[in-house]
Amino acid sequence: MSEAPAAESRPTRRRIEKLMRLGSPSDRIVMRAVRWLTAFAIALANLAGTVIVFVLLVWVLPPDDAKDPSIILNLIFAAAYVLVAIPVGAALAFRRLRPSRQWLKEERPPTPEEQRNLLRAPLIVFFTVGWLWLLAAFLFGAFNLSYGFELGLRVFVSVILAGLATCQIAYLLSEWLLRPVAARALQALPLEDPVLPGVTARTLFSWGLGSGIPLLGLAMVGLSALTQHDYGREQLAIAVLVLAGTALVVGLFTIVIAARVTADPIISVRHAVSEVAEGDFDVEVPVYDGSELGLLQSGFNQMVIGLRERERIRDVFGRHVGEDVAREALEREGSLGGEVREVAVLFIDMTGSTAFAASRPPTEVVEMLNDFFGVVVETVGEHGGWVNKFEGDAALAVFGAPQEVEDAAGRALASAREMDGRLAREVDEIEAGIGVSYGEVVAGNIGGEERFEYTVIGDAVNEAARLCELAKERETGVLASSAAVEAASAEERERWDLGEEVELRGRKKGTTLACPKG
Repeated sequence: MSEAPAAESRPTRRRIEKLMRLGSPSDRIVMRAVRWLTAFAIALANLAGTVIVFVLLVWVLPPDDAKDPSIILNLIFAAAYVLVAIPVGAALAFRRLRPSRQWLKEERPPTPEEQRNLLRAPLIVFFTVGWLWLLAAFLFGAFNLSYGFELGLRVFVSVILAGLATCQIAYLLSEWLLRPVAARALQALPLEDPVLPGVTARTLFSWGLGSGIPLLGLAMVGLSALTQHDYGREQLAIAVLVLAGTALVVGLFTIVIAARVTADPIISVRHAVSEVAEGDFDVEVPVYDGSELGLLQSGFNQMVIGLRERERIRDVFGRHVGEDVAREALEREGSLGGEVREVAVLFIDMTGSTAFAASRPPTEVVEMLNDFFGVVVETVGEHGGWVNKFEGDAALAVFGAPQEVEDAAGRALASAREMDGRLAREVDEIEAGIGVSYGEVVAGNIGGEERFEYTVIGDAVNEAARLCELAKERETGVLASSAAVEAASAEERERWDLGEEVELRGRKKGTTLACPKG
C-alpha cells in the first residue's frame, strides 16, 4: 500500500487521542460534538433524501395526471416538512442520546449502559430518520390521493424509496462522524460485545444505496411501462439515464464512506502490527468502532498488553539467569536433565568480606557489592560468558554452556585478566581472588519439577573454586589451571606463565598453576 493512508491516520489518531483523555477540557468538546455531528448527519441525510424524491418524481416516476396546482402545493408541503423534520429529528435523537452525555458532564467513566447508548447513536439516528420519512410517505401519499390514486401511489413509493436511502445515508454518516466520540467512550470502558451492525450490514447498506434502490426504481419504471404504457421512448431513456447516474454518484459516495468506515480500523491495526514487529510493545490502537472491528482493535490492544507483560517477564527472567539460559529454558520447556560439556569456569570471591560488612552500614555494603558484581557481569558478558550464580560475595561464571563458544578457555582467561585490572581501578576498596579452570561438566536443569535452575556440576567447578581460594592468599590475585591455559588460543597462552604443581583441597590429583605475566 502507499504511504498516504498512514500519513492520514497519524493526525486522525492524534485528534482521537486528544478527545480520549478523562477529566480534561475535551469533555466539553465531546459533548458539543455529540449534538452538532448528530444534527449535521440528520440534516445532510434529509437534504439528500429530498433531492432523491425530486429526481424520482420529475424524471423517473413523473405523474401524468399531475396538474400545476398539485406540483406547487407538493413543493411547498415538501419544503415545510423538511424544515420541520430536521430540527424535530435532531431533537428526538438528542433526547434519546441524553443519558450518554451525562458521564461527560460529570467527568467520570461511563457505565456500560451509558457507553452502549452512545455507541448506538448511529442506530438511533437511523430509526429516528426512518420514522420521520415513513410518516412523510403516508402524509404526502394521502395528500396526493385527492388528485388521483395513481399520483398518490407514485408519491408514496417515491418517498419510501427516498426514505430508505436517507436512513442508510444517515447511519453511515453518523457512524463515521461520531468516531471521536465513540473513541472517547471506548477508551474509558473497553468494549465487550458489538453494539452496532458490522461489516455485513455496512456492505448491505452500500449495496442498497448504490444498486438496490436504483435497480428497484428501474424495475418500477419497466413494470409501469409494460402495464400502463405511460412511458414514451424519450421519457423511458431519461428515466434510465437518471437512475444510472444516481447509482453511479450515490453508489460512489456510499462506497467511499463504507470503505473508510471499514478500512480505517483495519489500517490502524496493520500499522500497529508493523510497530510491534519492529519491537515497539508500547503501541496502542485507538478503539473507535462499536462493531466487531472495534473488538478487533480492542483485542489487538489486549494482545499487546500480553506481549508487553511476556517481554517484561522475559527481560526480568533473563536478568536473573542470563539471556542464553532463559532462551534455553524456553526451548526445552523446563525439562530436567543435562549433558556433558567441555567448558571453562571462572570463580571470583571477595577477600575479607565479613570484616568489610561488619564495619560498614548495610546500604554501603550493598552499594559496594553492586559495583563489584557490575564489573564482573559486564566483563564476563563482553567475553561471551554468563554468570551462572551469585553466592553472597562470590560469583560463578561459565564459558561454553548453555551456548557453545569458540575458544571458551581463552575467553575465560582473558576475562579473568581484564576483571582483575578493572576491579583494581574501579572498585579499589575491594580485593578478590579469581580462579579459572577447564574441563568436562554436566550442564543442565537441576532440581525438581516445581523449582529448578540451570547450572554446571563437575570437577572443573570445584577446581575453579579452590584456585580462587588459593589466589586470595597470593599477591597475583588470579590463578588458572594449566589445562585451561593449554586449551586456550596461542595468543592467550602467551599471556600466562606456568608455575608449580599443587594439590588443591578436596582433590587428589595435582594441579599445575598458571598466573598472568607481569
